[in-house]
Amino acid sequence: MDLSIITINYNSYELTKETIKSIFKYPPSCEYEIFLVDNNSHDDSLNKLKVVFDFEIKNKLIKLIPLSKNKGFANGNNEAIKQSNGDFILLLNNDTEVLKDSLTNTFNYIYKNENIGALGCKIILPDGSLDMAARRNFPNPKNSFYKLFGLSKIINKINGDKNDLNSYNITNLDENGIYEVDSLVGAFMLLRKTTLNEIGLLDESFFMYGEDIDLCYRIKESGWKVVYYGKNIIIHHKGTSKKQKTKLIYHFYKSMYIFFNKHYRNSYSFLTKAIIYFGIGVLFIIKVVLNIFKRK
Repeated sequence: MDLSIITINYNSYELTKETIKSIFKYPPSCEYEIFLVDNNSHDDSLNKLKVVFDFEIKNKLIKLIPLSKNKGFANGNNEAIKQSNGDFILLLNNDTEVLKDSLTNTFNYIYKNENIGALGCKIILPDGSLDMAARRNFPNPKNSFYKLFGLSKIINKINGDKNDLNSYNITNLDENGIYEVDSLVGAFMLLRKTTLNEIGLLDESFFMYGEDIDLCYRIKESGWKVVYYGKNIIIHHKGTSKKQKTKLIYHFYKSMYIFFNKHYRNSYSFLTKAIIYFGIGVLFIIKVVLNIFKRK
């Protein structure tokens, strides 16, 4: 088996349905399988998906993994990876839409370049703009501070839009190009199974958010390349509501704490670490309060 495509459903029937339909509309030109993991949905979305894809499920074109408990995005993907048969693994969000040749060209590129451990593609939002998470530098205290307080654009102007560690998002490189980056986004991440066998699976201490950055960090740390492939496009249909659930905000800031504590804590003094931990907590509280007053 060449490729195992994994997508996670959680109370998202319409989104998941359209994602899977797009795969069948524009399939890769290699042998592939699809894993549909359901993270214990409670809106009957899994049963609806079973009806829509009855033929594909019966003929093993789609393999279902219904989980009895939602243990997070990383856990859901790991459950499928453990059962996968592909030499390559594609983590594909259930709110994405695959376009023509995207799967074929990205697979062919990583297949031919044996030093690549993870490959991303150009990801656009419904309005046609680039999803900035598609290509990123690793977060550190400085660029995270600039990002969270909206100072990134000012810093980029001062630096002449130079791509350095002061910038979390990469803004100075051609979004249609091909080049190495620090981190991709889990919405579309094509992985070499050999790499995962070497470094391990997604870290399940990240419930959601941050597990993709952590995975890329470990991939690069092991000597593999992480590459952004901007020649092909997928669409990322992110949520449109301005108001977030407090639980999601909590997991976002918790992922910041986990990543820093895992990879950077030995690089900073006690006082610096205390300030960073305190800052993460304060930002979480501020975000929750502001979110309460937002309208949908």
